[in-house]
Amino acid sequence: MSTNPYATRIEHVDVDGKMVATDQEGYIQDMDDWSDGFVIALAKKEGLELTDDNWEVVRFIRDYYFERRVQAQVRDMIKHFRKVWGKERGNNRYLHDIFPKGGPQKQGNRLAGIRKTKGEH
Repeated sequence: MSTNPYATRIEHVDVDGKMVATDQEGYIQDMDDWSDGFVIALAKKEGLELTDDNWEVVRFIRDYYFERRVQAQVRDMIKHFRKVWGKERGNNRYLHDIFPKGGPQKQGNRLAGIRKTKGEH
């Protein structure tokens, strides 16, 4: 279990009948509780209709984090998705359009079960 030491209040998301703890902003408390069901439940709570593109970004964020043990920077996401999707969608604006509540580094990380860093606003 790797809990979030920066949480000031605990909230919960109902994931198929299991209450998964998040902090006050929706970042998962125990990264081991992450699942596809968590993504679906949190997206619903945040009013986000998930698309295939959202899922691709979530998977990229998770893979990047578990390979490198650091969060992906937006420029790394842009570089990757420009190669995969082309410049029409592989850009900062599109990534923020599909994650309207904080962009890929905030909303994307929340959905991917990656916690915010201590210095993140």
